Amino acid sequence: MTARRVTVLGSTGSVGAATLDLLARSGAEVEITALVAGKNLQVLAEQARRWRPKVVVTADDGGLEALKSALAGTGVEVAAGRAAVVEAAGRPADWTMAAIVGIAGLEPTLAAARTGAVMGIANKESIVCTGRLLLHAVADAGSSLVPVDSEHSAIFQSLGGLDASRASKLILTSSGGPFRGWSRQQMSAVTLEEATRHPNFSMGPKITVDSAQMMNKGLEIIEAAYLFDTPPERIEVLVHPQQIIHSMVEFRDGSTMAQLSPPDMKGPIACAYAWPDRLAWPAPKLDLAQLGKLTFEAPDEEKFPALGLAREALRIGGLAPAALNAANEAAVAAFLDRRIGFLDIAATVAETLETMNKAGELAGEAGLEGALETDRRARSLAEAIILPSAHRN
Repeated sequence: MTARRVTVLGSTGSVGAATLDLLARSGAEVEITALVAGKNLQVLAEQARRWRPKVVVTADDGGLEALKSALAGTGVEVAAGRAAVVEAAGRPADWTMAAIVGIAGLEPTLAAARTGAVMGIANKESIVCTGRLLLHAVADAGSSLVPVDSEHSAIFQSLGGLDASRASKLILTSSGGPFRGWSRQQMSAVTLEEATRHPNFSMGPKITVDSAQMMNKGLEIIEAAYLFDTPPERIEVLVHPQQIIHSMVEFRDGSTMAQLSPPDMKGPIACAYAWPDRLAWPAPKLDLAQLGKLTFEAPDEEKFPALGLAREALRIGGLAPAALNAANEAAVAAFLDRRIGFLDIAATVAETLETMNKAGELAGEAGLEGALETDRRARSLAEAIILPSAHRN
């Protein structure tokens, strides 16, 4: 049996590391084509020594010599820099995990899509920022894309191969984050430490803050609209603190299908890797009797305005989702640097979106160049909005 050629983009992040761990635990017959990561050179070198990929790439130009030294004598090709990341992503593979966080993942994810490899997509920005560009690239290459976000994976599985036009509603579930039940006054005093503690998952700080303000769910609404070609009015969010039901599909005959499993990101990764088959691995099993009950509630969109901002970006269309994403990344970075407060994040995004829309900057096709330019402009504008807030804080 020929080993499956695998590329992992973002190999040192939580999803990338989980992917490699899953492949090791499952005993899958793989040949690693490329490992691509950011600045975590120690972990990247350890992964390269374990898996012996054909090429290992750091996005950090300054890390080239250190990585070469760490992998001396292994025979592994080493490269660094943005162009090298895109080149490695575009090498022939059978399956690619696209897990580079943020706008940095846009070009390499598109390059990987054009190879014809089946793609597990965890980089939501590639879909949020460029509309259907990625989906068209996958289709043109004659391949397929399987979502890795647990919510979109659940919808994908619940559809069971049916077109989403058969559904009357897509229901994205959410833990509600650490501030579910808090008042706006309490949330105004949220600390960095409180916002970077997720109740169920261990994730990077940016994604954890997105979860705390429910911007992750806002981005997922946009992603679901594109992935499943579904209008936003047919996409709902439901708070489900236990995160056992990862999302649901309500069909037009009144039936609702749900995907259930313990909260573990390796489940959606396994689905993306093996679909339409199932991968045998030592997965945690669901014991509903021990769990006892599952609870649900509607999200409070006044306390969590990110949900409404995402719907507004979809309503505006064009480049608005790219602007929303960029402004949010800039604002979250400022919060992580302790320059603004927690509630300032959504306020910054709202002002950026409104200003750019009034100036007519959001019209146009959400292609690669337009998305990158909108990203640059939105970050710049968001930073200008952040500066006065930072002085107040």
